[in-house]
Amino acid sequence: MPTITVEELSSRLAEATALDVRSAAEFAIDHIPGSINIPMEQIESRMADLPVRPLVLVCEGGKRAQIVAGWLQGHREATVLDGGIRFWRRAGFPTVAGAPCRWSLERQVRFTAGLIVLTGTVLTLFADPKWVFLAMFVGAGLTFAGATNICGMAVLLAKMPWNSHSRPGATLASAKGSNCCT
Repeated sequence: MPTITVEELSSRLAEATALDVRSAAEFAIDHIPGSINIPMEQIESRMADLPVRPLVLVCEGGKRAQIVAGWLQGHREATVLDGGIRFWRRAGFPTVAGAPCRWSLERQVRFTAGLIVLTGTVLTLFADPKWVFLAMFVGAGLTFAGATNICGMAVLLAKMPWNSHSRPGATLASAKGSNCCT
């Protein structure tokens, strides 16, 4: 897949569209000015929504953008931003910050599921073997979520106070001053 450096993209933003394939939550935290967001999992069903202009695919580090570029092969020509928005920030280019620093819902689910499985396993080893059912319950839930795309843990976490929808207005933030945790 062809790639482009952050410096090249910065000079070509007027003629190309930066298509951010991260989740909507990641995009809300910060993104390249003028970029649009179509999450990776929606690309195939939203091909008609892709802009006509040349596409530069963006994600956090470049892996998801490479995968999407493979999906687009034969349908649309696309270039991948080398190093993703991580390199963009590191180079000191500005980002649009639209939400306080928070973890994406997907990251929260992975962390919570991992913590519950770890806790259940440790309790099984040191307290009572019946705690293994806690780890099995989470494993079954993750399997169900993968098979059906319905995640009960994500639904619960989305209702937590730290995931409330009240956000300050979007601001332009310098990447050098950013302290984002994602």
